[in-house]
Amino acid sequence: MAEFTPITIAYGDGIGPEIMEAVLYILRKAEARIRLETIEVGEKLYKKHYTSGISEESWESIQRTGIILKAPITTPQGGGYKSLNVTIRKTLQLFANIRPAVSFHPFTRTLHPNLNLTIIRENEEDLYAGIEYRQTHNMYESMKLISHTGCEKIIRYAFEYAVKNNRKKVMCLSKDNIMKFSDGVLHKVFNEIAKEYPQINNAHYIIDIGTARLATKPEIFDVIVTSNLYGDIISDVAAEISGSVGLAGSANIGQHYAMFEAVHGSAPDIAGKDIANPSGLLNAAIMMLVHIGQGDIATLIENAWKKTIEDGVHTADIYNEQSSSKKVGTKEFAEEVTKRLGQLPTKLPKADYPLIAEKQESNIDYKIDTKEVKKLVGTDIFVNMNVSSAHDIADKINKLDLGNFELKTISSKGLKLWPRDTRFETVSDHWCCRFMNKDGTEIKHLDITRLLEALSTANIDFIKVENLFEFDGVAGYSLAQGE
Repeated sequence: MAEFTPITIAYGDGIGPEIMEAVLYILRKAEARIRLETIEVGEKLYKKHYTSGISEESWESIQRTGIILKAPITTPQGGGYKSLNVTIRKTLQLFANIRPAVSFHPFTRTLHPNLNLTIIRENEEDLYAGIEYRQTHNMYESMKLISHTGCEKIIRYAFEYAVKNNRKKVMCLSKDNIMKFSDGVLHKVFNEIAKEYPQINNAHYIIDIGTARLATKPEIFDVIVTSNLYGDIISDVAAEISGSVGLAGSANIGQHYAMFEAVHGSAPDIAGKDIANPSGLLNAAIMMLVHIGQGDIATLIENAWKKTIEDGVHTADIYNEQSSSKKVGTKEFAEEVTKRLGQLPTKLPKADYPLIAEKQESNIDYKIDTKEVKKLVGTDIFVNMNVSSAHDIADKINKLDLGNFELKTISSKGLKLWPRDTRFETVSDHWCCRFMNKDGTEIKHLDITRLLEALSTANIDFIKVENLFEFDGVAGYSLAQGE
């Protein structure tokens, strides 16, 4: 008797319910060996004052099954609500987001008929950590967090993906010419791990030129690995230039859980009109079937879907009179796919997936390296003062007893404004005062609290403290422009 895999299903918002119904119809007709648990997430939960968009009962279902197939959801704009996608990815530690982008030329319109690449996006860190603050009347902050272990996990996954899928090249995209630490560690770890895979070519692009090349010459890319924000942006670029963002599915993979979803959003403007393309969610479901070891069903469905595309049976988003034979809605498209179950495409590549469930490498022990000697050498204290010149701040601070510290620089938005030869004026209420150890004296945390007490006594409003460390004598902090 066939073993059925439990799957958690989330219908989502907007076009979500109708494309999910279309996909489930195809899965039933293809006799996928799955048992469904349905949960409610997204807009309805937000309206019930679940700020995360998901209930405890839904979490219990996901924890039982370990697999979720999710239609797009709508996150209300504005404060007070967290993105459900980000919440699920982080809570389940789904560190790898896999987004294939493939051209189906000549059956869909594209300027890039040879496009066939996969973007592997880090899923847990970067600006998507969602740690933000309003610190002054004028200044807002969003923290970009990148860890060495996070980089190692996603980059190693990218190279392993390339090996398992007969890919020839892995490219890393970053902006380490500007962000020397956060993006720098991504590039550094990429170079280190690339040496372990001599059979795979590797290269690095700065994200801006890399994105430009992706948009104009996607054929030169094979596997791309990058951080969270960059990956989110370029995967939509890749999906769009492939012919339609409505065709792209994605997988979110972790050590113990996996989530599969379409790349596109909930498109509430076309919800309920039976015109949405279910292909993105269907391709995500195919990735899910491969993941759980039902490669036979995945092969059956993908070949039927490709035959449908070849036959010119298209939804409105990819329909054109030159290559399409019939314009269909969401439900009819699903019916047309099921009519072709057992058929093979004649021009597009035939699918042939293995019957082995995908498993994460569990023998790699990602540990935090603490061998480097960490030494406290100073502190950046950010202050809220509505003055036009950094000299006014320096004059006030230098009258205080700074203990083991000396005021080294004052900057605003990364630009050094004191000491300077001229009294440069700027519109700011957010200033970074850098204090360094005086005469090489040892600094302790108690020295910093005393410094803060001195600032407080002088009615200087400090809003953030960022301590400065050296690691094996190398500065673990950036310099301001002009410092």
